[in-house]
Amino acid sequence: MKISNTDKAQVLIQALPYIQKYYDKIVVVKYGGNAMIDKQLKQAVMSDIVLLSLVGIKVVLVHGGGPEISDVLHRMGKESKFIGGLRYTDKETAEVVQMVLSGKVNKGLVSLIEQNKGRSIGLCGIDGGMIKAKKLEGEVDLGYVGDIVTIDTSTIVDSLNNGYIPVIATVGSDDEGNVYNINADTAAARIASELGAENVILMTDIRGLLANKDDETTLIPHVNVSEVPYLKKQGIISGGMIPKIECCVEAVRRGVKKAVIIDGRIPHSILIEILSDEGVGTMFS
Repeated sequence: MKISNTDKAQVLIQALPYIQKYYDKIVVVKYGGNAMIDKQLKQAVMSDIVLLSLVGIKVVLVHGGGPEISDVLHRMGKESKFIGGLRYTDKETAEVVQMVLSGKVNKGLVSLIEQNKGRSIGLCGIDGGMIKAKKLEGEVDLGYVGDIVTIDTSTIVDSLNNGYIPVIATVGSDDEGNVYNINADTAAARIASELGAENVILMTDIRGLLANKDDETTLIPHVNVSEVPYLKKQGIISGGMIPKIECCVEAVRRGVKKAVIIDGRIPHSILIEILSDEGVGTMFS
């Protein structure tokens, strides 16, 4: 679609207050879902991130890579096993997670950002002791799935201050050198809170929180974190949404101004979220 120069100018003018609001602020984006697989959506996400960086917004990209991990395990003849939505991670799987996330996926995203004329640097939670983790304790043994102990943001801050977009793979380690698979939503929320971020955005494959999970027109655009227990009791927050929303609540309680679950299937959903009143998901504050 071709738009006139006047319309282009109007779009930029309308975006100005939002650019001013976020200028020199940190925004953490958790990248995942279909937007990581679909080539056009992937390109849209990378161009969004580069644009935000060029107008002075400090973007930190945190990513998982579940489908790629499953694909490599399958090619190795190893079955992926999930318990309560988390990947069971034995020693061999932990090595595959580290290789795929910190290598293939991470460097592929860095390359895409560079192709879009952005400046990017690939990191993982092991670099600079960024994510110190311990074994996640629970009713079921998940192997080398990690629980975050501490976050050291100095490597991220150094990257941002030098004009880079940090791209972070969510693996962590303990003092004995054990490597742990860290849930990307959890890592993004904790990193955002430790950075004092303005906003954390979790990309998903659904519109956001729905009053009726089978009807996308029932999107709830804003939720106060104090309302979450009631929404759980009502069954509106259930299943796979529970851990995502708990990450949002945790981020807000730790000082992040707002946490948003957005639909990554919508092209340029990050720009719509940050540079307009419209939004494309559910905001928690």
